[in-house]
Amino acid sequence: MSLRYVREFKGFAGIRLEADDIGSADDPSIVLLHGFGQTRKMWEDVAIALEQAGRHVINVDLRGHGGSEWPSDGRYDFNAYVEDLRAVLGQMRTRPVVIAASHSAWIATMALAEEAATLASGLILVDPPAGHAPGSVRASADHMSAALGQGLNQADYDNAIFSAFDAHDIGDALTEAASHIALPSLIIRGALGRIDPETAQPGFVEALPNAEAIDVDGGGLLIVAERAEAFNGLLIDFLERKQPRFIPEYRSGSDARTLRDAMGCFATGVTIITAHALDGLPVGLTANSFTSVSLDPPLLLVCIANNSGSAETLRAIDAFAVNVLQIGQQPVSNLFAGKSEDRFSGTRWEVGEYGAPILPSSLGIFECKRHALYEAGDHFILVGRVEKASFEPRRDPLLYFRGKYRRLHFT
Repeated sequence: MSLRYVREFKGFAGIRLEADDIGSADDPSIVLLHGFGQTRKMWEDVAIALEQAGRHVINVDLRGHGGSEWPSDGRYDFNAYVEDLRAVLGQMRTRPVVIAASHSAWIATMALAEEAATLASGLILVDPPAGHAPGSVRASADHMSAALGQGLNQADYDNAIFSAFDAHDIGDALTEAASHIALPSLIIRGALGRIDPETAQPGFVEALPNAEAIDVDGGGLLIVAERAEAFNGLLIDFLERKQPRFIPEYRSGSDARTLRDAMGCFATGVTIITAHALDGLPVGLTANSFTSVSLDPPLLLVCIANNSGSAETLRAIDAFAVNVLQIGQQPVSNLFAGKSEDRFSGTRWEVGEYGAPILPSSLGIFECKRHALYEAGDHFILVGRVEKASFEPRRDPLLYFRGKYRRLHFT
């Protein structure tokens, strides 16, 4: 029996994106992106075939399409779609292969231009358009809608997309972005590519350093449906070669995300590290790399990423606090894990006995004086001497495991 439910992701600026979640989350993941003037319905048969091949499928409606939110501010610009995809990938617990059709090929390419290896494990582009001229987006979307026939109409997408999405000057940027994507990539082109007679292959596709290209003949505009068997066979063959279903393994020199996923198998609590900057303003960040070091003397440590916004301050402070979060503090954890400049304005806090800000509703609070600091690769280790510890024994902890918040379950 197929495992399926409707799932929501939070996109750029908090927009709600709706998706079908199909298959077991323990299987290698796929993210499907339809083109403009379509919805996730176009992938239905492909999603079933992928699930049957042992894949976990996330089939997403773009903003302004299908069940996803149609933004009231009309944000349908290129960057909004790019950040939507990056947000979805950031909420995945593993790195999926991204399969993007039509103009979503542009979106996927730009989204993966930076930190591709930490967001995805592969890229498949289906009929990536070559032309960026004004009106070309609408033209190809109309061709695709005609091919879909009665399965889609203008009630399924916001018509304002086509006037707001301006991509006429992105050609050079796409080529530059593609040149940085070293992921295994597959380009599948069918009849849709012949809509633009100027070129048989978009320039940015040729810039992908690790790409295979295949033409599918004998179908109409919608190769996903009209050449379904051949199309699905190409997908599955590529996935079995490039994303085989095996236990992930990290070795020295492998990509950092695989190691991060392995580390995520160790369930932890969640903490917020707080301190006062030299100018007196409170700073804080969410961290789960925290451990007791010694009882005599009383020492603990936290690991701080060098690129975190509060790293410079935490390197310089003499006093800090470790606030161990309870189950009701997930929103606070999200706030301090984000990029908000003022994380304390909406959070109840006070100054602790030893000078650091503390969050009094926490499960446990350790007020510390700096004991030592050690460099450790892309992190530094801050060791604190515990001057005071307080805790609430009746609350349950907020837990984190494999990229998701968890709670205790007792039998």
